[in-house]
Amino acid sequence: MEGGNSLSAGPEGKKKKVTYFYDSDVGNYYYGQGHPMKPHRIRMTHSLLLHYNLDTKMEIRKPQQARMNDLCRFHADDYINFLKSVTPETQHEQTRQLKRFNVGEDCPVFDGLYSFCQTYAGGSVGGAVQLNHKHADIAINWAGGLHHAKKCEASGFCYVNDIVLAILELLKYHERVLYIDIDIHHGDGVEEAFYTTDRVMTVSFHKFGDYFPGTGDLRDVGHGTGKYYSLNVPLNDGIDDQSYQSLFKPIISKVMEVYQPGAVVLQCGADSLSGDRLGCFNLSIKGHAECVRYMRSFNVPLLLLGGGGYTIRNVARCWCYETAVAVGEELDDKMPYNEYYEYFGPDYTLHVTPSNMENQNKKNFLDNIRNKLLENLSKLRQVPSVQFQERPPETELADQEEDEDDDARPKGRLWNGELSESDPEEQKPKLHRNRESVYNTRRPSTSLIDQVTKRMKHEENVSTSHRPDEDSKEGGQAIENPSEIHEKEDSEAAYKALYQTVYPGPVENSSGYASVVAAAESSQGLGSKATVLVEGSAAKNITIVSTLEEAQPSISSSLICNESITCGQS
Repeated sequence: MEGGNSLSAGPEGKKKKVTYFYDSDVGNYYYGQGHPMKPHRIRMTHSLLLHYNLDTKMEIRKPQQARMNDLCRFHADDYINFLKSVTPETQHEQTRQLKRFNVGEDCPVFDGLYSFCQTYAGGSVGGAVQLNHKHADIAINWAGGLHHAKKCEASGFCYVNDIVLAILELLKYHERVLYIDIDIHHGDGVEEAFYTTDRVMTVSFHKFGDYFPGTGDLRDVGHGTGKYYSLNVPLNDGIDDQSYQSLFKPIISKVMEVYQPGAVVLQCGADSLSGDRLGCFNLSIKGHAECVRYMRSFNVPLLLLGGGGYTIRNVARCWCYETAVAVGEELDDKMPYNEYYEYFGPDYTLHVTPSNMENQNKKNFLDNIRNKLLENLSKLRQVPSVQFQERPPETELADQEEDEDDDARPKGRLWNGELSESDPEEQKPKLHRNRESVYNTRRPSTSLIDQVTKRMKHEENVSTSHRPDEDSKEGGQAIENPSEIHEKEDSEAAYKALYQTVYPGPVENSSGYASVVAAAESSQGLGSKATVLVEGSAAKNITIVSTLEEAQPSISSSLICNESITCGQS
């Protein structure tokens, strides 16, 4: 039996071998104007941890792109073929497939969509491979953690479920894998994939109620062989560090004791932080990272993944700090200068103060949840053991240039951790089709973006009930729409960074700054020309090579270039 004795938390200070996956191109992908999901946050995270010198404490690897056969170990062939073929230019010809695969508003078609999926999935599967071969104690892929994607459809900004793919990889070497999700949204895609097996236990801490995706009731515990191997921790608005840890530690401690996993996957969605644009929890960065610190202390192979997170400066802060926790380093709260320094004003610190929003999770509510989940864990039979007969073939992710031979792909697909030679439709789990009976909970009829829009309108109408966080105006003035304040401040930071791209150094010349802002705002998009005039300096002709929409400057690859520079080159 794997694990032998029960697992318990150990000394935190022990150094770990950490492998960190990062692709410098990931920040270039763009979901579209107005969309909350911004891959640029991964680039900001990477820049920040580099300037904290965390790169010297771990191995950095560029993920190899997952091939079609890698993605089809969980996803349906026709769905992956669709992601591979659809483009913004051709999507109008594929309206039936767009609807069939739930690709549209929440999950739009954008340039490089399939490559984006290959990249973030490759990082997560690559991390699992590193853990399997004992090349690392902890593997990190902040671009991963897209937990809503289903076998045959996109959902909640997620196209490919890299988490399921990584867990399937871990199951080649480990009898049992534990999945923990601290994103504010329920980890429905991962739970659904393993709902009927005891080889994967899923534990999700999430906001529950009239909130996307509407699943994750306390009563949803798994089905058949998987009964009691799905744990859901439904929470209310405003939960703080102390309340969160009063559930997280006793529940996870008991899980580790009774389940004894060979590996752990921790999805670190940062939308559970205080002040997130789409979130409604009140966790500090240290409180969020305490989950990472606690899981690290069990000395079990650990895969750390990203997830949600829509106030991107705080996402970068959080994942940089959690990288430091993984490698066992302490960081100065004063932030080092970096390419995105202006985003982190006015304090320029790593940590931010949580708001004073009401914690709607009362003690008796938390006690009832904890007691019920501990009761469910007591119903588990002896730790499940799997007899390995023939290990599935090793995963060898291909380089991007490598040709794929679709005809040579193995036709078997992993379901519930078992390799099958064929998977006729009538033998597959019916979880998605029978969701109403399996989950016993109401699913919101609107999309995630619809719910965000509804919430913003509500906040605008109730201007006195805003969240008074670090982005509030001084003087106690009511903010009608906190989201607009976030956008405005991020845009100002982006403009300052834009100015510094043309004129390196502090933003001191107001006329120059105004000229840069005017040039960007008046531009006609990519490739348009503008002239920046600054008193006392030579005029500079610039070309807008990346729009400034949604405060998403591709600064490190030249947001703007003067005429003598080729974009992306020095």
